[in-house]
Amino acid sequence: MSNAISGMTKTTLRAIMLTLALGGAGAGLAGCQSDKDIDITKLVPESDPPDVLYNQGLANIKAGKMPEASRKFLAVDRQYPFTEWSRKALVMTTFTNYRMGRSDEAVAAGQRYLQQYPRSQDSAYVQYLIGLAYSRQIASVTQDQGSARKTIDAMQKVVNDYPDSEYVDDAQAKIRFARDQLAGKEMQVGRYYLERKEYLAAISRFRAVVEQYNNTNQVEEALARLTEAYYAMGLTDEAQTAAAVLGRNYPDSQWYADSFKLLKSAGHEPRENTGSWISRAGKKLVGA
Repeated sequence: MSNAISGMTKTTLRAIMLTLALGGAGAGLAGCQSDKDIDITKLVPESDPPDVLYNQGLANIKAGKMPEASRKFLAVDRQYPFTEWSRKALVMTTFTNYRMGRSDEAVAAGQRYLQQYPRSQDSAYVQYLIGLAYSRQIASVTQDQGSARKTIDAMQKVVNDYPDSEYVDDAQAKIRFARDQLAGKEMQVGRYYLERKEYLAAISRFRAVVEQYNNTNQVEEALARLTEAYYAMGLTDEAQTAAAVLGRNYPDSQWYADSFKLLKSAGHEPRENTGSWISRAGKKLVGA
């Protein structure tokens, strides 16, 4: 929220303080909350000037009344379109929808903002809010990961289009989380096939993790499962290579210990075949 309000002028801040005072805020938020019969959003008609409506919306945010704040910002947007106040209100509509958990509405408002004001001072923030809205919808790996993909796309735009913005670090963190979810989904499906002894189908999933999601925390298990699947198919050379790559990158991993034990049980040991796809992929692993 601080990002959205930090750009307010002193005049706007004074207007907010006055509005809070009218609402019975006294010296702070606690006073406002104690006047339970007073709704500061009702003190100004919806037909009032846009600056008044906008500041009422900000005051409602401070009072924790997100639905009322959203109503004020929508009134500005609808009654005073294509004005500077409408532009600012659309930013806050995106924000309040996100805060209320209305992710689809937040995305819709944010996308409309970026279409109308693609190079404004708040574009980076709005793009970041869109990414946050998608991120909030990411489900467990047992469910569809469409929101994870949308999170990556949205946050990558923050990184690419606004590289100097203050949102880049968190955008990159959200990308890493979403990628880990996608890798986790591949592992979940791969384990299902492995349990059913459908080894080729399982290998394709584990391979996707190693090649496409090589900077996630799913790689260790993926290499161990490849060792297991290839060994079960009698492809000892590939199993040894998977274990060798695992051991080189994660020597203290329990997954490596298990893979080493599996190979040793049949008189084999990890040994890398540099002509294998696993070896080539292993050179691209983070820390390789």
